[in-house]
Amino acid sequence: MEVMALPEIIQKLLEHGVHFGHLSKHWNPKMKKFIFGKKKNVYIIDLEKTVKNLERAKEFVKDIAKRGGKILFVGTKKQLQDTIKELASSCQMPYIVERWVGGFLTNFVTIKERIKKYMELKEKKEKGEFDKLPHKEVVRLNRELERMEKLYSGVTTLEDLPECIYVVDPKRENTCIREASRLSIPVVALIDTDSDPEVIDYPIPGNDDAIRSVGFITQLIVEAILEGKRESPLASKEEKKEGDEPDVEKPEELEEKIIEEEKEIE
Repeated sequence: MEVMALPEIIQKLLEHGVHFGHLSKHWNPKMKKFIFGKKKNVYIIDLEKTVKNLERAKEFVKDIAKRGGKILFVGTKKQLQDTIKELASSCQMPYIVERWVGGFLTNFVTIKERIKKYMELKEKKEKGEFDKLPHKEVVRLNRELERMEKLYSGVTTLEDLPECIYVVDPKRENTCIREASRLSIPVVALIDTDSDPEVIDYPIPGNDDAIRSVGFITQLIVEAILEGKRESPLASKEEKKEGDEPDVEKPEELEEKIIEEEKEIE
């Protein structure tokens, strides 16, 4: 893995605006150790600490990729959706950019059934099977497929729980963070001055709002993943670690609740 000299990487972080935090009135005191100072009421992030944490996170995701593990990318801010989708796809990793469906991790068995239904509906439409149905039914199925496309199109390759989650803005994606914590799934996150770093396993302090900042940091994470894949032995895909299934309650109403969440997508 190529490691830039400290001044060079810091210069690039500056160029991409990674150092800009939030207004000082919007901050989490637990981020104090990552703050260099304040300029015009905006916190400036200590980029030396960003570099240190970034390298640690890169080594972690590289190791997961080397073992053939899946890393789920999560970033639902409107301005970042295309960036996250493109970069996750470039390293063949699953992603969620539209919204987080409650229970995605903690009730993954049910979510898998929803993903399966989405893929079946998509296949039927592609084969022209919708054309044989009444118009009213076609309208209903197209609407359902459109909603499911937004929620599940990025996770069709996720057959099991991910080994790690890469999150942009953990404060916004707090439900995802809670579910990951409950299942002891490690989280790598680009985290701004308004978030709590203590709930993140691998926090990368930096601007989590601007496209240039998010794109640059995420690209470095992707490069580490690709490097891990290149170093992976051919047998790595078969080397899946068998573990105990998490003891997660599955309410009878869960699928109905998830379907209701899907209906909120327009």
